[in-house]
Amino acid sequence: MNVLFIEPAFPNNQREFVRALASIGANVYGIGERPYDWLDGETRSHLKGYQQIASVTDEGALEWAVREFQKRFWVDRLEATIEAHTMPAAHVRERTHIPGIHPRTAYLCRDKVAMKEVLRKAGVPTAASAGISSTAEAREFARLHGYPIIIKPRAGAGASGTFRANSDQELDYVAKASGLADGAGAAIEEFIEGHEGFYDTLTINGHVAHDFISHYYPNVLHAMRTRWISPQIVSTNRMHEPAYGELRQMGQRVIDALGIETAPTHMEWFFGAKGLKFSEIGCRPPGVGQWDSYNAGNDMDLYREWAMAVCHHRSDRQPSRRFACGIIALRPDKDGHIAGYHGAEGVWEQYHDNIVQHYFPEPGTPTQGVEAGYMANAWMRVRHEDYDHLRGILNDIGQRIQVIAH
Repeated sequence: MNVLFIEPAFPNNQREFVRALASIGANVYGIGERPYDWLDGETRSHLKGYQQIASVTDEGALEWAVREFQKRFWVDRLEATIEAHTMPAAHVRERTHIPGIHPRTAYLCRDKVAMKEVLRKAGVPTAASAGISSTAEAREFARLHGYPIIIKPRAGAGASGTFRANSDQELDYVAKASGLADGAGAAIEEFIEGHEGFYDTLTINGHVAHDFISHYYPNVLHAMRTRWISPQIVSTNRMHEPAYGELRQMGQRVIDALGIETAPTHMEWFFGAKGLKFSEIGCRPPGVGQWDSYNAGNDMDLYREWAMAVCHHRSDRQPSRRFACGIIALRPDKDGHIAGYHGAEGVWEQYHDNIVQHYFPEPGTPTQGVEAGYMANAWMRVRHEDYDHLRGILNDIGQRIQVIAH
């Protein structure tokens, strides 16, 4: 099977998808923005060919690269695993007659307003939302639904470009910061009080083959705006608890409504006084290397199972559910350059059997801002058989390790 894979070099875990495809015998060809020589040696060893273009989100350039490969051999699949790449890939697939995610599905998984309109019609509980292009429209939405409200890009990913407004005065600031005051389009929705998490699947022929549930501590918008917090994302190994049944049923309804066939999905949700509410979906794997947490917690190679799904529409491994696994972000006390770490040695001595991955930038490395995400500075990935015990370990790590900057 011949598979074209978009942007095999960046971010770093893209190479895992290339490795997985090669491991099941696929002939993998890359299309990317970097020179071939810039790819690491292992990734180059898995590629049968490579085409550099200026931008993989330029549909014309992407289509040209695909057709150049099609002149040489039959192309079975064109795969993209990054949010911004899914829509161009879907359009090019349609024009070059390659099976995969349909443009309508890709669009509905990118445009938050259209997505929620379709899901509300399908009976999926969502927050009130709308598409807006002016401050006046935002004020009218707030008048109808009350504050707080959330304003975000219609096709954004994660918390990037997301703002909360609690009053008319704050809305004026958000409108300027988001570009809404200048006529930029945005999605607006009511703010849902409650606990936030996500539901990830590997879906084959419209049915969930593998699924995983993770929790944010604290909720992601607060975590991405507050320096002193060492935020966590923790995946549970208690998947069959009755409390998760409603979430898993909702996930399948979302997949059905959006026409997702064979693809990974990443769905955000809230649970609070108004019950379970769907937030949004990406037709792609989650960020922050979360599949690495699922692999460490379940004694599996989810990248390989993805490769089996997209190439052969099947999976031949099952997750063990042996461990809960979580990542904790360790942030510098201020912006500048990393000077060192306090408390790390004691943590390593106590929890070395539980730590499965880590990253501690060398002293002298420039820091990155809080809004840059969970893996922007130092972080640790940790697992334990008991979910509650794992939460205790992560809390202890967050209290003991200090990242010093100057």
